[in-house]
Amino acid sequence: MITSLKNPKVAVAIKLKKRAFREREERFLVEGAQAVGEALGSVPGLTTLFHSVDGHELVDRAARAGVEVYRVTEEVMARLTSTVTPQGLVGVSAFVDVPIDSVSAEPSCVAILHAVRDPGNAGTVLRSADAVGVDAVVFTASSVDVYNPKTVRASAGSLFHLPIVRGPETPDAVAALRERGCRVFAADAEGDTDLYELDLTGPIAFLFGNEAWGLPSEVAGLADATVRVPIRGRAESLNLAAAATVCLYEWARQAREGRRAALEAVIASAAHDIRSPLTAMKGFGYALATRWEQMSEEQRAMMLEAIVYDTDRLNMIVRQLVDAARVTSGRLELMAERVDVGELVGKVAGSLGRDPEHPQILWEGGELVAFVDPERLRLCVEAFVEALKWWGLEGPIRARGKVARGRLRLEIARAGTELTPDAAERLFHPRAPGTGSGSKIGLFVSRGVAEAQGGTATAEVREDLRFVLDVPSPEGD
Repeated sequence: MITSLKNPKVAVAIKLKKRAFREREERFLVEGAQAVGEALGSVPGLTTLFHSVDGHELVDRAARAGVEVYRVTEEVMARLTSTVTPQGLVGVSAFVDVPIDSVSAEPSCVAILHAVRDPGNAGTVLRSADAVGVDAVVFTASSVDVYNPKTVRASAGSLFHLPIVRGPETPDAVAALRERGCRVFAADAEGDTDLYELDLTGPIAFLFGNEAWGLPSEVAGLADATVRVPIRGRAESLNLAAAATVCLYEWARQAREGRRAALEAVIASAAHDIRSPLTAMKGFGYALATRWEQMSEEQRAMMLEAIVYDTDRLNMIVRQLVDAARVTSGRLELMAERVDVGELVGKVAGSLGRDPEHPQILWEGGELVAFVDPERLRLCVEAFVEALKWWGLEGPIRARGKVARGRLRLEIARAGTELTPDAAERLFHPRAPGTGSGSKIGLFVSRGVAEAQGGTATAEVREDLRFVLDVPSPEGD
Protein backbone atom coordinates (compact mmCIF):
# COMPACT_ATOMS: atom_id res chain seq x y z
CA MET A 1 0.00 0.00 0.00
CA ILE A 2 1.24 3.49 -0.87
CA THR A 3 0.94 5.87 2.07
CA SER A 4 3.14 8.80 1.04
CA LEU A 5 2.27 11.67 -1.25
CA LYS A 6 5.95 11.77 -2.17
CA ASN A 7 5.81 8.35 -3.78
CA PRO A 8 7.06 8.94 -7.37
CA LYS A 9 4.02 7.30 -9.00
CA VAL A 10 1.61 9.32 -6.87
CA ALA A 11 3.54 12.57 -7.23
CA VAL A 12 3.52 12.34 -11.03
CA ALA A 13 -0.20 11.51 -11.07
CA ILE A 14 -1.09 14.45 -8.82
CA LYS A 15 0.73 16.81 -11.20
CA LEU A 16 -1.64 15.70 -13.99
CA LYS A 17 -4.26 17.98 -12.43
CA LYS A 18 -2.32 20.83 -14.06
CA ARG A 19 -2.77 21.39 -17.78
CA ALA A 20 0.89 22.20 -18.46
CA PHE A 21 1.98 18.89 -17.00
CA ARG A 22 -0.75 17.00 -18.86
CA GLU A 23 0.45 18.53 -22.12
CA ARG A 24 4.02 17.55 -21.41
CA GLU A 25 3.20 13.96 -20.44
CA GLU A 26 0.23 13.58 -22.84
CA ARG A 27 -1.66 11.79 -20.10
CA PHE A 28 -4.65 12.65 -17.91
CA LEU A 29 -6.58 11.47 -14.84
CA VAL A 30 -9.69 9.33 -15.05
CA GLU A 31 -11.75 9.41 -11.87
CA GLY A 32 -14.64 7.25 -10.66
CA ALA A 33 -15.99 3.78 -11.39
CA GLN A 34 -17.96 4.77 -14.52
CA ALA A 35 -15.10 6.56 -16.27
CA VAL A 36 -12.51 3.97 -15.21
CA GLY A 37 -14.69 1.16 -16.52
CA GLU A 38 -15.16 2.88 -19.89
CA ALA A 39 -11.45 3.63 -20.14
CA LEU A 40 -10.57 -0.02 -19.51
CA GLY A 41 -12.84 -1.03 -22.38
CA SER A 42 -11.31 1.40 -24.86
CA VAL A 43 -8.08 2.09 -26.69
CA PRO A 44 -5.54 3.06 -25.39
CA GLY A 45 -7.03 2.04 -22.01
CA LEU A 46 -5.31 2.83 -18.73
CA THR A 47 -1.62 2.72 -17.90
CA THR A 48 -2.07 3.00 -14.13
CA LEU A 49 -4.89 2.54 -11.61
CA PHE A 50 -4.86 3.78 -8.01
CA HIS A 51 -7.50 2.43 -5.64
CA SER A 52 -8.42 2.75 -1.99
CA VAL A 53 -11.09 0.02 -2.00
CA ASP A 54 -10.57 -3.72 -1.81
CA GLY A 55 -12.34 -6.33 -3.90
CA HIS A 56 -13.61 -3.97 -6.58
CA GLU A 57 -14.33 -5.71 -9.89
CA LEU A 58 -12.56 -2.96 -11.86
CA VAL A 59 -9.35 -3.46 -9.88
CA ASP A 60 -9.26 -7.13 -10.84
CA ARG A 61 -10.18 -6.28 -14.42
CA ALA A 62 -7.36 -3.72 -14.66
CA ALA A 63 -4.84 -6.19 -13.28
CA ARG A 64 -5.89 -8.82 -15.85
CA ALA A 65 -5.44 -6.21 -18.59
CA GLY A 66 -1.84 -5.58 -17.55
CA VAL A 67 -2.48 -2.17 -15.95
CA GLU A 68 -0.16 -1.12 -13.11
CA VAL A 69 -2.42 -1.29 -10.02
CA TYR A 70 -1.57 0.40 -6.69
CA ARG A 71 -3.43 0.34 -3.39
CA VAL A 72 -3.28 3.78 -1.69
CA THR A 73 -4.56 5.29 1.53
CA GLU A 74 -7.66 7.49 1.77
CA GLU A 75 -5.38 10.51 2.26
CA VAL A 76 -3.48 9.80 -0.96
CA MET A 77 -6.75 9.16 -2.81
CA ALA A 78 -8.10 12.52 -1.63
CA ARG A 79 -5.13 14.29 -3.22
CA LEU A 80 -5.46 12.37 -6.48
CA THR A 81 -9.10 13.27 -6.92
CA SER A 82 -10.99 16.53 -7.41
CA THR A 83 -14.19 15.59 -5.57
CA VAL A 84 -15.30 15.95 -1.97
CA THR A 85 -16.32 12.29 -1.72
CA PRO A 86 -13.93 10.20 -3.84
CA GLN A 87 -15.14 6.86 -5.20
CA GLY A 88 -11.79 5.25 -4.49
CA LEU A 89 -10.68 4.76 -8.12
CA VAL A 90 -8.39 7.01 -10.17
CA GLY A 91 -6.72 5.91 -13.38
CA VAL A 92 -4.14 7.42 -15.71
CA SER A 93 -4.75 7.31 -19.48
CA ALA A 94 -2.87 8.50 -22.53
CA PHE A 95 -4.52 11.28 -24.56
CA VAL A 96 -7.31 10.05 -26.82
CA ASP A 97 -7.94 13.06 -29.11
CA VAL A 98 -7.58 12.78 -32.88
CA PRO A 99 -6.75 15.31 -35.64
CA ILE A 100 -9.69 16.87 -37.45
CA ASP A 101 -8.52 15.21 -40.68
CA SER A 102 -9.48 11.85 -39.17
CA VAL A 103 -13.17 12.80 -38.82
CA SER A 104 -15.38 10.79 -41.18
CA ALA A 105 -15.32 12.01 -44.78
CA GLU A 106 -19.13 11.81 -44.72
CA PRO A 107 -20.16 12.85 -41.19
CA SER A 108 -23.79 12.90 -40.12
CA CYS A 109 -23.41 15.34 -37.24
CA VAL A 110 -20.51 17.07 -35.47
CA ALA A 111 -20.58 19.36 -32.43
CA ILE A 112 -18.13 22.30 -32.32
CA LEU A 113 -17.46 24.05 -28.99
CA HIS A 114 -16.27 27.66 -29.27
CA ALA A 115 -15.03 29.38 -26.08
CA VAL A 116 -16.93 26.94 -23.86
CA ARG A 117 -15.11 27.51 -20.58
CA ASP A 118 -17.09 25.61 -17.96
CA PRO A 119 -15.73 22.05 -17.67
CA GLY A 120 -19.05 20.69 -16.38
CA ASN A 121 -20.92 22.09 -19.38
CA ALA A 122 -18.30 20.79 -21.79
CA GLY A 123 -18.45 17.31 -20.29
CA THR A 124 -22.25 17.30 -20.38
CA VAL A 125 -22.30 18.30 -24.06
CA LEU A 126 -19.83 15.50 -24.74
CA ARG A 127 -22.10 13.05 -22.91
CA SER A 128 -25.18 14.17 -24.87
CA ALA A 129 -23.27 13.97 -28.15
CA ASP A 130 -22.29 10.41 -27.31
CA ALA A 131 -25.88 9.54 -26.39
CA VAL A 132 -27.29 10.55 -29.79
CA GLY A 133 -24.39 9.14 -31.81
CA VAL A 134 -22.67 12.16 -33.35
CA ASP A 135 -19.52 11.56 -35.38
CA ALA A 136 -17.18 13.81 -33.38
CA VAL A 137 -16.95 16.67 -30.88
CA VAL A 138 -14.51 19.49 -31.62
CA PHE A 139 -13.00 21.42 -28.68
CA THR A 140 -11.62 24.53 -30.36
CA ALA A 141 -8.54 26.35 -29.09
CA SER A 142 -10.66 28.82 -27.10
CA SER A 143 -12.51 26.14 -25.13
CA VAL A 144 -11.76 24.38 -21.86
CA ASP A 145 -9.28 21.52 -21.96
CA VAL A 146 -11.15 18.28 -22.60
CA TYR A 147 -8.73 16.58 -20.17
CA ASN A 148 -9.61 18.87 -17.27
CA PRO A 149 -10.55 16.46 -14.45
CA LYS A 150 -14.00 18.06 -14.09
CA THR A 151 -14.67 17.73 -17.83
CA VAL A 152 -13.58 14.10 -17.78
CA ARG A 153 -15.81 13.40 -14.79
CA ALA A 154 -18.82 15.21 -16.28
CA SER A 155 -18.50 13.19 -19.50
CA ALA A 156 -19.17 10.00 -17.48
CA GLY A 157 -16.94 7.95 -19.76
CA SER A 158 -18.24 9.35 -23.06
CA LEU A 159 -14.79 10.81 -23.67
CA PHE A 160 -13.74 7.27 -24.61
CA HIS A 161 -16.67 6.55 -26.93
CA LEU A 162 -16.37 8.96 -29.86
CA PRO A 163 -13.70 10.95 -31.69
CA ILE A 164 -12.58 14.09 -29.85
CA VAL A 165 -10.81 16.80 -31.83
CA ARG A 166 -8.81 19.25 -29.76
CA GLY A 167 -7.21 22.58 -30.44
CA PRO A 168 -8.13 23.88 -33.93
CA GLU A 169 -9.17 27.49 -34.39
CA THR A 170 -12.92 27.79 -34.89
CA PRO A 171 -12.74 29.09 -38.52
CA ASP A 172 -10.45 26.18 -39.43
CA ALA A 173 -12.80 23.65 -37.83
CA VAL A 174 -15.81 25.09 -39.64
CA ALA A 175 -13.95 25.10 -42.96
CA ALA A 176 -12.80 21.49 -42.53
CA LEU A 177 -16.34 20.28 -41.84
CA ARG A 178 -17.83 22.32 -44.67
CA GLU A 179 -15.36 20.57 -47.00
CA ARG A 180 -16.96 17.32 -45.82
CA GLY A 181 -20.35 18.56 -46.97
CA CYS A 182 -21.66 19.78 -43.61
CA ARG A 183 -24.10 22.64 -43.30
CA VAL A 184 -23.12 24.63 -40.19
CA PHE A 185 -25.73 25.92 -37.73
CA ALA A 186 -24.78 28.33 -34.95
CA ALA A 187 -26.84 27.97 -31.77
CA ASP A 188 -27.93 31.42 -30.57
CA ALA A 189 -30.69 32.47 -28.17
CA GLU A 190 -31.66 35.14 -30.73
CA GLY A 191 -31.15 32.93 -33.76
CA ASP A 192 -33.03 33.61 -36.97
CA THR A 193 -34.47 30.10 -37.34
CA ASP A 194 -36.61 28.06 -34.95
CA LEU A 195 -34.83 24.74 -34.28
CA TYR A 196 -38.04 22.76 -34.82
CA GLU A 197 -38.61 24.33 -38.23
CA LEU A 198 -35.12 23.50 -39.48
CA ASP A 199 -34.33 20.62 -41.83
CA LEU A 200 -31.49 18.77 -40.12
CA THR A 201 -31.23 15.92 -42.62
CA GLY A 202 -27.93 15.48 -44.39
CA PRO A 203 -24.48 16.22 -42.93
CA ILE A 204 -24.56 19.03 -40.36
CA ALA A 205 -22.37 20.66 -37.70
CA PHE A 206 -23.67 22.55 -34.67
CA LEU A 207 -21.59 25.45 -33.39
CA PHE A 208 -22.07 26.11 -29.66
CA GLY A 209 -20.71 29.19 -27.86
CA ASN A 210 -19.75 30.51 -24.46
CA GLU A 211 -22.05 30.04 -21.46
CA ALA A 212 -22.28 33.76 -20.68
CA TRP A 213 -22.08 35.67 -23.97
CA GLY A 214 -22.78 33.01 -26.60
CA LEU A 215 -21.13 33.40 -29.99
CA PRO A 216 -19.46 36.60 -31.21
CA SER A 217 -21.02 37.93 -34.40
CA GLU A 218 -17.91 37.16 -36.45
CA VAL A 219 -18.04 33.51 -35.30
CA ALA A 220 -21.80 33.16 -35.81
CA GLY A 221 -21.22 34.61 -39.27
CA LEU A 222 -19.18 31.54 -40.18
CA ALA A 223 -22.36 29.44 -40.06
CA ASP A 224 -24.96 28.91 -42.76
CA ALA A 225 -27.68 30.02 -40.32
CA THR A 226 -28.24 30.85 -36.67
CA VAL A 227 -30.74 28.67 -34.85
CA ARG A 228 -32.61 29.18 -31.58
CA VAL A 229 -34.29 26.73 -29.22
CA PRO A 230 -37.86 28.02 -28.85
CA ILE A 231 -38.89 28.84 -25.27
CA ARG A 232 -42.62 28.72 -24.56
CA GLY A 233 -42.53 29.51 -20.86
CA ARG A 234 -41.09 32.44 -18.92
CA ALA A 235 -37.50 31.21 -18.66
CA GLU A 236 -35.09 33.77 -20.08
CA SER A 237 -32.83 31.20 -21.71
CA LEU A 238 -31.40 27.70 -21.45
CA ASN A 239 -28.09 26.64 -19.99
CA LEU A 240 -25.52 25.91 -22.71
CA ALA A 241 -25.46 22.18 -22.01
CA ALA A 242 -29.27 22.02 -22.00
CA ALA A 243 -29.58 23.95 -25.27
CA ALA A 244 -26.91 21.80 -26.91
CA THR A 245 -28.65 18.64 -25.76
CA VAL A 246 -31.98 19.83 -27.21
CA CYS A 247 -30.31 20.60 -30.56
CA LEU A 248 -28.54 17.25 -30.72
CA TYR A 249 -31.65 15.29 -29.83
CA GLU A 250 -33.68 17.14 -32.45
CA TRP A 251 -31.07 16.11 -35.01
CA ALA A 252 -31.36 12.50 -33.78
CA ARG A 253 -35.17 12.65 -33.96
CA GLN A 254 -35.11 13.86 -37.55
CA ALA A 255 -32.54 11.22 -38.47
CA ARG A 256 -34.79 8.55 -36.97
CA GLU A 257 -37.80 9.88 -38.86
CA GLY A 258 -35.73 9.82 -42.03
CA ARG A 259 -34.89 6.14 -41.46
CA ARG A 260 -38.57 5.45 -40.84
CA ALA A 261 -39.50 7.14 -44.12
CA ALA A 262 -36.83 5.09 -45.90
CA LEU A 263 -38.25 1.90 -44.41
CA GLU A 264 -41.78 2.86 -45.49
CA ALA A 265 -40.53 3.37 -49.06
CA VAL A 266 -38.74 0.01 -48.93
CA ILE A 267 -41.87 -1.77 -47.65
CA ALA A 268 -43.96 -0.25 -50.44
CA SER A 269 -41.35 -1.31 -52.99
CA ALA A 270 -41.16 -4.82 -51.57
CA ALA A 271 -44.95 -5.16 -51.76
CA HIS A 272 -44.75 -4.16 -55.42
CA ASP A 273 -41.93 -6.64 -56.09
CA ILE A 274 -43.79 -9.45 -54.31
CA ARG A 275 -46.97 -8.99 -56.33
CA SER A 276 -45.46 -10.11 -59.63
CA PRO A 277 -44.18 -13.58 -58.60
CA LEU A 278 -47.29 -14.18 -56.48
CA THR A 279 -49.50 -13.49 -59.50
CA ALA A 280 -47.40 -15.78 -61.69
CA MET A 281 -47.45 -18.59 -59.10
CA LYS A 282 -51.22 -18.29 -58.74
CA GLY A 283 -51.67 -18.52 -62.52
CA PHE A 284 -49.37 -21.53 -62.88
CA GLY A 285 -50.97 -23.26 -59.91
CA TYR A 286 -54.48 -22.74 -61.29
CA ALA A 287 -53.45 -24.02 -64.73
CA LEU A 288 -51.84 -27.14 -63.26
CA ALA A 289 -54.85 -27.86 -61.05
CA THR A 290 -57.47 -27.47 -63.80
CA ARG A 291 -55.66 -28.63 -66.96
CA TRP A 292 -53.23 -31.26 -65.71
CA GLU A 293 -54.53 -34.02 -67.97
CA GLN A 294 -54.49 -31.80 -71.07
CA MET A 295 -50.85 -30.74 -70.57
CA SER A 296 -47.76 -32.46 -71.88
CA GLU A 297 -45.02 -33.52 -69.48
CA GLU A 298 -42.84 -30.74 -70.91
CA GLN A 299 -45.50 -28.11 -70.14
CA ARG A 300 -45.96 -29.39 -66.60
CA ALA A 301 -42.21 -29.40 -65.99
CA MET A 302 -41.90 -25.85 -67.34
CA MET A 303 -44.66 -24.54 -65.05
CA LEU A 304 -43.31 -26.35 -61.97
CA GLU A 305 -39.84 -24.98 -62.70
CA ALA A 306 -41.34 -21.49 -62.97
CA ILE A 307 -43.08 -21.93 -59.60
CA VAL A 308 -39.76 -22.94 -58.00
CA TYR A 309 -38.09 -19.88 -59.56
CA ASP A 310 -40.80 -17.52 -58.29
CA THR A 311 -40.64 -19.15 -54.84
CA ASP A 312 -36.89 -18.46 -54.71
CA ARG A 313 -37.52 -14.88 -55.78
CA LEU A 314 -40.16 -14.39 -53.08
CA ASN A 315 -37.78 -15.83 -50.50
CA MET A 316 -35.09 -13.40 -51.63
CA ILE A 317 -37.40 -10.37 -51.36
CA VAL A 318 -38.66 -11.40 -47.91
CA ARG A 319 -35.06 -11.83 -46.66
CA GLN A 320 -34.21 -8.40 -48.03
CA LEU A 321 -37.26 -6.89 -46.37
CA VAL A 322 -36.42 -8.41 -42.97
CA ASP A 323 -32.85 -7.13 -43.18
CA ALA A 324 -34.09 -3.71 -44.32
CA ALA A 325 -36.04 -3.46 -41.05
CA ARG A 326 -32.97 -4.57 -39.08
CA VAL A 327 -30.70 -2.11 -40.87
CA THR A 328 -32.98 0.90 -40.35
CA SER A 329 -33.49 0.03 -36.67
CA GLY A 330 -29.77 -0.58 -36.08
CA ARG A 331 -30.40 -4.18 -34.97
CA LEU A 332 -28.69 -6.18 -37.67
CA GLU A 333 -26.63 -9.01 -36.16
CA LEU A 334 -23.92 -10.71 -38.21
CA MET A 335 -22.79 -14.34 -37.88
CA ALA A 336 -19.48 -14.77 -39.69
CA GLU A 337 -18.08 -18.12 -40.81
CA ARG A 338 -15.74 -19.45 -43.46
CA VAL A 339 -17.45 -19.17 -46.86
CA ASP A 340 -16.43 -20.46 -50.29
CA VAL A 341 -17.33 -17.32 -52.24
CA GLY A 342 -17.27 -18.99 -55.67
CA GLU A 343 -19.59 -21.74 -54.46
CA LEU A 344 -22.00 -19.15 -53.04
CA VAL A 345 -22.06 -17.23 -56.34
CA GLY A 346 -22.70 -20.54 -58.07
CA LYS A 347 -25.76 -21.17 -55.89
CA VAL A 348 -27.13 -17.74 -56.78
CA ALA A 349 -26.48 -18.47 -60.46
CA GLY A 350 -28.30 -21.80 -60.17
CA SER A 351 -31.33 -20.24 -58.52
CA LEU A 352 -31.67 -17.27 -60.86
CA GLY A 353 -30.76 -19.43 -63.86
CA ARG A 354 -34.17 -21.09 -63.66
CA ASP A 355 -35.34 -18.01 -65.55
CA PRO A 356 -34.30 -18.79 -69.15
CA GLU A 357 -34.10 -15.06 -69.95
CA HIS A 358 -31.75 -14.25 -67.06
CA PRO A 359 -28.17 -13.35 -68.09
CA GLN A 360 -25.58 -16.02 -67.45
CA ILE A 361 -23.63 -15.57 -64.19
CA LEU A 362 -19.94 -16.49 -64.29
CA TRP A 363 -17.51 -16.80 -61.38
CA GLU A 364 -13.99 -15.78 -62.46
CA GLY A 365 -12.34 -15.51 -59.06
CA GLY A 366 -10.88 -18.99 -58.71
CA GLU A 367 -10.75 -20.51 -55.25
CA LEU A 368 -11.66 -17.88 -52.67
CA VAL A 369 -12.53 -18.39 -49.00
CA ALA A 370 -13.62 -15.47 -46.80
CA PHE A 371 -14.71 -15.16 -43.17
CA VAL A 372 -18.07 -13.37 -43.53
CA ASP A 373 -21.79 -13.79 -42.84
CA PRO A 374 -22.92 -16.15 -45.66
CA GLU A 375 -26.57 -15.06 -45.65
CA ARG A 376 -25.67 -11.37 -45.92
CA LEU A 377 -23.03 -12.05 -48.57
CA ARG A 378 -25.63 -13.92 -50.62
CA LEU A 379 -28.07 -11.03 -50.16
CA CYS A 380 -25.50 -8.60 -51.59
CA VAL A 381 -24.64 -10.89 -54.50
CA GLU A 382 -28.33 -11.31 -55.37
CA ALA A 383 -28.89 -7.55 -55.21
CA PHE A 384 -25.90 -6.81 -57.46
CA VAL A 385 -26.92 -9.46 -59.98
CA GLU A 386 -30.54 -8.28 -60.10
CA ALA A 387 -29.43 -4.69 -60.69
CA LEU A 388 -27.07 -5.78 -63.47
CA LYS A 389 -29.87 -7.73 -65.16
CA TRP A 390 -31.77 -4.45 -65.54
CA TRP A 391 -29.03 -1.85 -65.93
CA GLY A 392 -26.20 -3.73 -67.64
CA LEU A 393 -26.73 -3.94 -71.39
CA GLU A 394 -25.09 -7.05 -72.80
CA GLY A 395 -23.32 -10.29 -72.17
CA PRO A 396 -22.97 -12.40 -69.03
CA ILE A 397 -22.66 -11.11 -65.47
CA ARG A 398 -19.10 -11.69 -64.29
CA ALA A 399 -18.04 -12.00 -60.64
CA ARG A 400 -14.57 -12.05 -59.10
CA GLY A 401 -12.99 -11.22 -55.78
CA LYS A 402 -10.02 -11.42 -53.45
CA VAL A 403 -9.20 -11.32 -49.76
CA ALA A 404 -6.27 -9.11 -48.78
CA ARG A 405 -5.25 -7.32 -45.60
CA GLY A 406 -8.21 -8.67 -43.72
CA ARG A 407 -10.87 -7.51 -46.20
CA LEU A 408 -12.98 -9.14 -48.88
CA ARG A 409 -13.41 -7.19 -52.12
CA LEU A 410 -16.05 -8.64 -54.42
CA GLU A 411 -16.74 -7.16 -57.88
CA ILE A 412 -19.74 -8.10 -60.03
CA ALA A 413 -20.02 -6.46 -63.46
CA ARG A 414 -21.79 -6.53 -66.82
CA ALA A 415 -20.74 -4.86 -70.06
CA GLY A 416 -22.36 -1.62 -71.13
CA THR A 417 -24.76 0.73 -69.37
CA GLU A 418 -26.66 3.92 -70.04
CA LEU A 419 -26.35 5.02 -66.40
CA THR A 420 -24.19 7.95 -65.33
CA PRO A 421 -22.14 7.56 -62.11
CA ASP A 422 -24.69 9.71 -60.24
CA ALA A 423 -27.60 7.63 -61.54
CA ALA A 424 -25.82 4.43 -60.52
CA GLU A 425 -25.29 5.83 -57.03
CA ARG A 426 -28.99 6.69 -56.74
CA LEU A 427 -29.87 3.01 -57.23
CA PHE A 428 -28.77 2.48 -53.60
CA HIS A 429 -31.36 4.96 -52.32
CA PRO A 430 -34.90 3.90 -51.35
CA ARG A 431 -37.13 4.22 -54.41
CA ALA A 432 -40.89 4.16 -54.65
CA PRO A 433 -42.73 1.71 -56.93
CA GLY A 434 -43.01 2.98 -60.48
CA THR A 435 -39.75 4.95 -60.40
CA GLY A 436 -37.75 3.11 -63.02
CA SER A 437 -36.97 -0.56 -63.69
CA GLY A 438 -35.41 -3.12 -61.42
CA SER A 439 -35.66 -3.98 -57.75
CA LYS A 440 -36.21 -0.98 -55.46
CA ILE A 441 -34.96 -2.70 -52.31
CA GLY A 442 -31.96 -4.97 -52.94
CA LEU A 443 -29.20 -2.38 -53.34
CA PHE A 444 -30.52 -0.27 -50.43
CA VAL A 445 -30.29 -3.31 -48.15
CA SER A 446 -26.90 -4.40 -49.53
CA ARG A 447 -25.38 -1.04 -48.63
CA GLY A 448 -26.93 -1.13 -45.16
CA VAL A 449 -25.61 -4.65 -44.60
CA ALA A 450 -22.13 -3.65 -45.79
CA GLU A 451 -21.99 -0.53 -43.61
CA ALA A 452 -23.24 -2.46 -40.56
CA GLN A 453 -20.00 -4.47 -40.65
CA GLY A 454 -17.68 -1.56 -41.39
CA GLY A 455 -17.69 -1.96 -45.15
CA THR A 456 -19.03 -0.36 -48.31
CA ALA A 457 -21.25 -1.22 -51.25
CA THR A 458 -20.67 1.03 -54.27
CA ALA A 459 -21.25 1.31 -58.00
CA GLU A 460 -18.67 2.12 -60.67
CA VAL A 461 -19.38 3.08 -64.26
CA ARG A 462 -16.53 2.32 -66.67
CA GLU A 463 -16.86 0.46 -69.95
CA ASP A 464 -19.14 -1.72 -67.84
CA LEU A 465 -21.44 -1.30 -64.84
CA ARG A 466 -19.73 -2.69 -61.77
CA PHE A 467 -20.96 -3.18 -58.20
CA VAL A 468 -18.29 -3.54 -55.52
CA LEU A 469 -18.61 -4.97 -52.01
CA ASP A 470 -15.75 -4.29 -49.59
CA VAL A 471 -16.16 -5.80 -46.09
CA PRO A 472 -13.92 -7.05 -43.27
CA SER A 473 -12.79 -10.66 -43.48
CA PRO A 474 -10.55 -11.17 -40.42
CA GLU A 475 -9.55 -14.70 -41.40
CA GLY A 476 -8.21 -16.02 -44.68
CA ASP A 477 -5.88 -13.12 -45.51
